[in-house]
Amino acid sequence: MDQTDIVSRRTLLGTGAATAAGLLAGCSGRSSGGTQTDESATDAAEPTATATPEQHSVTMAPVGTVEFDEVPERWVPFTGDYADMGVALGQADGLAGIGVPARYGSHLYEELPGVSVDTDAMTALYSEGTDKETFYSIDADVHVIDPNFAINRLGWSQGDVDELADNVGPFVGNTGFTHVYDWHDDYRYYSMYETLEVLAELFDERARYEAFAAYHDEILADVESRLPEARPDIALLYPAGVPPEGFYPYLVGEGTTSKQWRDLGVGDALAADGITDAQAGGGTIDFETLLDIDPDALAIRLQGEVSETYFDEEIRTPLEEHDVASDLTAVQNDRVIYAGLTYQGPIIHLFQLEAAAQGLYPEEFGGEQLFDRERVADIVTGEFDG
Repeated sequence: MDQTDIVSRRTLLGTGAATAAGLLAGCSGRSSGGTQTDESATDAAEPTATATPEQHSVTMAPVGTVEFDEVPERWVPFTGDYADMGVALGQADGLAGIGVPARYGSHLYEELPGVSVDTDAMTALYSEGTDKETFYSIDADVHVIDPNFAINRLGWSQGDVDELADNVGPFVGNTGFTHVYDWHDDYRYYSMYETLEVLAELFDERARYEAFAAYHDEILADVESRLPEARPDIALLYPAGVPPEGFYPYLVGEGTTSKQWRDLGVGDALAADGITDAQAGGGTIDFETLLDIDPDALAIRLQGEVSETYFDEEIRTPLEEHDVASDLTAVQNDRVIYAGLTYQGPIIHLFQLEAAAQGLYPEEFGGEQLFDRERVADIVTGEFDG
C-alpha cells in the first residue's frame, strides 16, 4: 500500500470493505521485515506526519496516512502504554477511556508535581468483553489503537473496525508492547520513542516530544555508563496465582514492555532455556522447571499499584518458605524483585527503569532517584524551554 494514501477523519475505511481490508492488511509492502529494535530516542525514524493550515495528517502502520480537519482533542487508547504517551505529551484532559484502568500505572504520576489522571472518571473499555456501543458513547476524535489488536485480541470483526472508523473516529496505533503476535508479522514495529514521535505529530506536540527524547537519552547514557560488567540472567514472570505456585513466562525480547531490562543489559534465562512466551501460547511453568533453569534473579510482574509490603508478604516470603522455590539461587541471594507493569510509555518507563536498576544493582543504584521528577513534570505541564 502506498504511504501517501489519505483517509479523512470521519471517512477512514469508509470506502468499502475491499479498500478497508487493503488499508489494514496491505501495508506489508513497506515493512520489508523492518522491525525496529533501536530504543535510542535520538535514532528515531524520519518524521511520519505533516501538518498545514488546511490539513493535519499522521502516518503509522498498519493503517497508513490519516487526515484530520484539526488536531484531535478527545482520544481513547486501549492499553496503558499509549495512555502514558498521551499524558507525556500534555493530553491528559482529552483522555476519555482506557481498556482496563487497573492495568494503567497512573498512580506513578503522584510523584510528579501538577500531573494527575483520574482513572475513575474514565470509561473502562473492557468489561467481560469490549463492545462498540462503548466507543459510540465516548465519541472520540481518534482511537489510539492498532485495529489489528482490536480484531485479534478483542474479538472484533473487520466490519466493526470499519464502522467505528467511519462513524466515530479513525484508528491510529501499532501494537508494540510485545513482538510475539504472529498477526503482526507483515507490518513494521515501532520503538517506544518512534511511537511517541508519531503521537507528537498527531497531537501537534513536537516540542514536548523532543524534550522527553533528550532527557531519556541523557538518563540512559548515565545509567549505561554505570552498569557493572557482570550482569544477571533474569526470569521475567507473572504469577499464575498469589501466593504463587506457578508462573506465566515472559521473555525479555523486543517490545516496549521489556525496554528497561534491555536498557540494563540483562540476559534472558527463560529464552536461553527455550521457554515460550506466554503471549505466544506458552503455558505456565512450575518451581521444578525454574529450579532446572535457576536464574540469577526473578523479576515478578504484577498489575496495578503494588506496595513493598504486599510484595514481601505475597511473593518473597512464600518463595522463601516453599520447599522447592527456597532452593532457587535468586531466592537464596535475595534477588526476587518487583518487575513492574506490562504497559509503559516514556513516563512510566523512567519509574520502572529506576526500580529495576535499584533492584538488580543495589550497590550502584540502591536508593537513588535516577531522574528529576520536577523536570519530567515540567515537560508534561508545558513549563519548559523548548
